[in-house]
Amino acid sequence: MHGAGNDFVVLDLRGGRPSPTPELCRALADRHTGVGCDQILTLEDPASPGAVAAYGIWNADGSASQQCGNGARCVAAWLVRDGATTGDRFALDSPAGRHEVERLGADRFRVGMGVPEFRPERIPLRAPGGEQEAYVAGDTALPPFGAVSMGNPHAVVEVDDVGAAPVAQVGAALQRDGVFPESVNVGFAQVVARDRVRLRVYERGVGETLACGSGACAAAVVLMRRGRVDRAVAIELPGGTLDIEWPADGASVAMTGPAAFVFEGEWRDE
Repeated sequence: MHGAGNDFVVLDLRGGRPSPTPELCRALADRHTGVGCDQILTLEDPASPGAVAAYGIWNADGSASQQCGNGARCVAAWLVRDGATTGDRFALDSPAGRHEVERLGADRFRVGMGVPEFRPERIPLRAPGGEQEAYVAGDTALPPFGAVSMGNPHAVVEVDDVGAAPVAQVGAALQRDGVFPESVNVGFAQVVARDRVRLRVYERGVGETLACGSGACAAAVVLMRRGRVDRAVAIELPGGTLDIEWPADGASVAMTGPAAFVFEGEWRDE
């Protein structure tokens, strides 16, 4: 499946099937000898009362992740097709918590992504001076960045031209720097208008992706707090556009975008 080009292998583990090993995740994600994907998503039994299901998230390198907005929409689409839910509003459990989902059409879903967390210790981010609008890494040659947790840590670097941004170089350097003890997803954001932003994201455990739902939310809320964009903004990623709304500080962020089925098969481990 994919959401705006952010692609996934989705495994149905409901009924207590075991989680994939890191080795299996790496094998599935390999684009030459496996299926190929950014992340592996696992459909699981619900963890909270009233939720339709839960899901797990595994990066291409086999590491676990806490949040994936594009993945949440794909899980929602799977459950609708599967008949696990017949309503247009339902809840999902993720490693980052509970998400309210609204089905807007055949392949579009609106997902509540939770309240952003800007306190450095909750991101987590090593920031001796406390919360700031912009931070500097230990390697002072790296550009200043905003930081927020959307259930997973994000750095947001504002650039004049996202097409020319050194995404892999700076993204990997920030991940290695040590200022983020659990590594970080690094977004490069270009403000085009008050209601439109161009974005590229270098994800931890994956590299650059065509889209990143939590990264789109992170870029939006950092830029909103700076007064650079409106409270509803279209985030244009290489794989497609996500609509992000954050009505007010302290409110939950809403993300709207597509989910698509690509193909189905059976993994043969021989």
